[in-house]
Amino acid sequence: MSKSPISKEGPNSAPAATGNTLAMAVLNSVQNPVILVDAAGKVAFANWEAEAFFGASASHLAKNRISTFIPFGSPLLALIDQVRERKAPVNEYRVDLSSPRLGQDKLVDLYVAPVVSEPGSVVVVFQERSMADKIDRQLTHRAAARSVTGLASMLAHEIKNPLSGIRGAAQLLETSVPDEDRALTRLICDETDRIVSLVDRMEVFSDERPVDRVPLNIHSVLDHVKAIAKAGFAREIKVSEMYDPSLPPVFANRDQLVQVFLNLVKNAAEAVGDQQDGEIMLTTAYRPGIKLSVSGTREKISLPLEFCVIDNGPGVPPDLLPHLFDPFITTKTNGSGLGLALVAKIIGGHGGIVECDSQARRTIFRVLMPMHKEEAGDGRALHSTGR
Repeated sequence: MSKSPISKEGPNSAPAATGNTLAMAVLNSVQNPVILVDAAGKVAFANWEAEAFFGASASHLAKNRISTFIPFGSPLLALIDQVRERKAPVNEYRVDLSSPRLGQDKLVDLYVAPVVSEPGSVVVVFQERSMADKIDRQLTHRAAARSVTGLASMLAHEIKNPLSGIRGAAQLLETSVPDEDRALTRLICDETDRIVSLVDRMEVFSDERPVDRVPLNIHSVLDHVKAIAKAGFAREIKVSEMYDPSLPPVFANRDQLVQVFLNLVKNAAEAVGDQQDGEIMLTTAYRPGIKLSVSGTREKISLPLEFCVIDNGPGVPPDLLPHLFDPFITTKTNGSGLGLALVAKIIGGHGGIVECDSQARRTIFRVLMPMHKEEAGDGRALHSTGR
C-alpha cells in the first residue's frame, strides 16, 4: 500500500517517493479542493484545486494554520476538532465560508476524515455548492423538459382537432351574421390560431428523433447569430465578442445551436431594451468542466467548452432565477415561457448544461458543452478552429 503524502519514511526511500508522487498526482487530478491539516492545525498538503480555492500557493498555505484562511468561528474548525476526538469521518452540508479572502456566497459541502497513519491529522474535502447546484439544476431542467414533452403530445392530440372544428364553425358563422358581429367571429378565429401556434411550439418538445451532429466551429455559429441579430432585433444594440481562437470543435447540430443562441441573444436584447449604453457580449472559453451523464447513455463526459451570452440589462428577478428554465416561466407580458425551456432541452440533449448568473447590469447565460470526442484524448485540440 502506498504511503500518504506526509509519510515519515526517508526522502531516499524509493517506494515512498513513488507512492508520494502517485498520491499527489491522484489528488491533483481531483476536481474538488483537498487539504491535509496536521495535528498543529497547519495545512500540510493542498492539491491544485485547493490552491485556487484559497487563492494561495501550497507553500504559503503550509506556513499558516487553517484558521488563517477561513472566517473566524467557522464550523470547519469545530468539525476538525470533532473528527480528531471521535476518530471518525464527518459530512457537513451547506457550510458558509464567505469572507473577503474567499469571496462572497462561498457555500460548500465538507467531508472531514481522520488520517489513521498520522495521529491528529485530518483530510478535508470541499465541494462548492455552485457545482452541486449546477448538477441539481440540470437534472431539474431535464425533468421539466420531459414533463413538457408529455404535455405537448397530449395537447397535440386533444386540442388541435377540436380547435379546427371551432375555427371552421366561426368561419361559417362569419358569412351569415350582421357586420357588427363579424368582429366576434374574427376574434374566435384569431384566438384559435394563437392557441394552435402555441401547441405547435410545444410539439417541438415531443420530437425525440435523433438529430445529425457534426464537429462544429462554435464561432461560425455565433457569428451567424450575431449577423441575424444585427439585421433585426439588435440593430441598435452594441454586440461584441471575446473568443478563444484555439477552441476545439463542439459536437452538435448546427441548426439547433443557432436556435439556442438566437433565443439567448434575443432575450438579452429584450432585457437591454432602449438603454443608451446597452451591450451584449458573446464569449467562448475552455474551462475544466464538471462531469455529467450523456442523455440516453451511461457515459460520463467532461464539459470544458463554455459559451456565454452576457448583457448589461437590469437582471433577472432573484425569485425567478431558480425557475428560469422551467416551462411557462416568463417576465414578458406576451411571452409563453417556452423559449428557455427549449434551450435547456436542446443543450441537455447534447449532454451539456445551461446556467444563468444574474445581478443588476450583468446577466450571464452560460452554456457548458462537451468537445468533439476525437479531440478529447489530448485534452485540447491541436489545431485551431478560430476564424
